[in-house]
Amino acid sequence: MIPDALHIGPIPIHIFGIFLALAFLAASWVAAREFERKGYDPELASSAVVWAAVGGIVGARVWLVLDAWPEFVKAPASFLFTGGGFVFYGGLLGGALAMTIFFRRHGIPWLRGADMVAPAIVLGQAIGRIGCQLAGDGDWGAETTLPWGMAYPNAVVGWDKPPGVRVHPTPIYECAAYFAIFAYLWRMRREPALDGTQFFRYLLLSGAARFVIEFVRINPPVAFGLSEAQLTSLLLVAVGGWQLLTRRTWRAAAA
Repeated sequence: MIPDALHIGPIPIHIFGIFLALAFLAASWVAAREFERKGYDPELASSAVVWAAVGGIVGARVWLVLDAWPEFVKAPASFLFTGGGFVFYGGLLGGALAMTIFFRRHGIPWLRGADMVAPAIVLGQAIGRIGCQLAGDGDWGAETTLPWGMAYPNAVVGWDKPPGVRVHPTPIYECAAYFAIFAYLWRMRREPALDGTQFFRYLLLSGAARFVIEFVRINPPVAFGLSEAQLTSLLLVAVGGWQLLTRRTWRAAAA
């Protein structure tokens, strides 16, 4: 983990922000390849990533504010302007709304557009989790004695564990899962499939990964012994799985 103490003159440079920028650059490159392969102007990909980035950041912050309203009221500036505290599912919703507007403006069918950006999204997630790990933004896991357990004494979010205590490095777990999902989607992108198949694969796989990893994270349960992220993940898994099953059934009937 790297102390979040970089500066250009008086301007602070957050480690998480650096990797967020790298994630956007990588996602833009991947999206451009898919736009071009599907017959669209690859230059549109950069605009698409900007739309998704702005929508995602706004959505992530709004979700965070609503999810922790009492804390937000006490210290609104720390919620809105610090480097940590992004909630991915809020970002996914905000990004989806922004991309809906973008697709409509450029005449791109929604499911086809979602397929083009799905690998880019999960690659961005993987790189973003590297930033979470290096900055220590509070999304580590429960205490563990496993040999790969880690401490986060320089975390941008307060580390309150005593010396010698280690926790699950869940950003690394998520990073590995998302890189694997990206590799799978990138390999499957040329397979003949109905529009939306790649996107629903993404929902199914990323939701399942987050659901499992959440068992060793520190988020409190809210219902049925599951955390808010797990409940949201189950919804994504259900939507993705049902849509993939429907497409498989449709293709079998058509054959």
